[in-house]
Amino acid sequence: MADNLVTVAYLGATILFILSLGGLSHPESSRRGNLYGIVGMTIAVLATVSGPRVLAAGLPWIVAALVAGGSVGLYAAKKVQMTQMPELVAIMHSLVGLAACLVGFASYVDTSIVFTGAEKTIHEVEIYLGILIGAVTFSGSVIAFGKLSARIGGKPVLLPGRHWLNLAGLLGVIWFGARFLQAHDVQDGLVPLIVMTVIALLFGVHMVMAIGGADMPVVVSMLNSYSGWAAAATGFMLSNDLLIVTGALVGSSGAILSYIMCRAMNRNFVSVIAGGFGTGEGAAAAAGAQPAGEVTAISAAETAELLRGASNVVIVPGYGMAVAQAQHAVYEITKQLREQDVNVRFGIHPVAGRMPGHMNVLLAEARVPYDIVLEMDEINGDFPDTDVAMVIGANDIVNPAAQEDPTSPIAGMPVLEVWKAKTSVVMKRSMASGYAGVDNPLFYKDNNRMLFGDAKKMLDEVLAALKG
Repeated sequence: MADNLVTVAYLGATILFILSLGGLSHPESSRRGNLYGIVGMTIAVLATVSGPRVLAAGLPWIVAALVAGGSVGLYAAKKVQMTQMPELVAIMHSLVGLAACLVGFASYVDTSIVFTGAEKTIHEVEIYLGILIGAVTFSGSVIAFGKLSARIGGKPVLLPGRHWLNLAGLLGVIWFGARFLQAHDVQDGLVPLIVMTVIALLFGVHMVMAIGGADMPVVVSMLNSYSGWAAAATGFMLSNDLLIVTGALVGSSGAILSYIMCRAMNRNFVSVIAGGFGTGEGAAAAAGAQPAGEVTAISAAETAELLRGASNVVIVPGYGMAVAQAQHAVYEITKQLREQDVNVRFGIHPVAGRMPGHMNVLLAEARVPYDIVLEMDEINGDFPDTDVAMVIGANDIVNPAAQEDPTSPIAGMPVLEVWKAKTSVVMKRSMASGYAGVDNPLFYKDNNRMLFGDAKKMLDEVLAALKG
């Protein structure tokens, strides 16, 4: 394919990627947005593979790589459960970072194109930054995968003097960067490049290990942004305009999403990177007033009676619903109640689950209608007129201490005000605190009831009682 045709194909793919982002901004248009992305990526891959530079490099190797990568992707798509989406997204980000590192090293040792003067300096800066961002993205995403899949504990690991360690690492990166740019040949430049890569890998590990479980949705979004900038840097190294534009789209959208996530948690981005928020599942509160009182347990049959007698019901899903894979049971209960003329809606907190949009994806999989799934800001004002607020496996996002206790670690964090409903029902396995490690006064309120047990099992019992 001629260069001008490749350029036209890249332009078309860029337009489709922009349309894809626009479609993905709303659940009703997300399928169309996803289709735009698929078509755009197909065009981009075919145009790149059929370009003169790739054909000259050896088509069989490219085809073999496409078959291998496509096979892994198809396997993952068929085997990975919807509840495992957060860790899948994290590990995909790591692959982008790894690719940026490998391409960076390959571009540096490639002798087929010789740059001189300012072009050489610019090219080496592109390589250095691309490997730096890629290495941080790779190691940080691997640690995020471990935390999200429970292979690594959610409790933050805070090393003594960790900020000084980060500063030392930054200074080391700058110093070795100067050494790299002053290198006379490839052999001289490889040493500072490798040392910088090691520092970047360690920084990625240190950064994400210091971030607690409550901040993991922000981490996923942040790593998404990093992977985009790594891809853009790779595009500069390869002189690939489409990769530059696509990386910039992903990087900027991820940065905006990270800002939205931080605002939803009343946190700033620097405090998330600094770590320390979220002390692991089941930990005791580190500060703030301790809740007092007794909890009132309720059975599945009693919960069904409450729902049957309600006119307005709001369901608030959390990570516990994902773990129990209870989204289909939630849909069946919703369907049953709506057939009995009960107004059922869902309240979604921006950071519910372990990645942005986690709950929306699970509810969409279970065929819950989009029009009854509302964001926190849309539904918070309706809780005083709600008969039953049903919380399924959520904790921190419905904690009244965020508003009532100025000494609480989550003070100021916007939450779903379920305690303002006539009756709230919280479904949990135990009284353990959430990922922020903060006890929840909601459990002890007079109008709250606790339905203990596995969410899927309890919801099946509630559904059976409703039908009976």
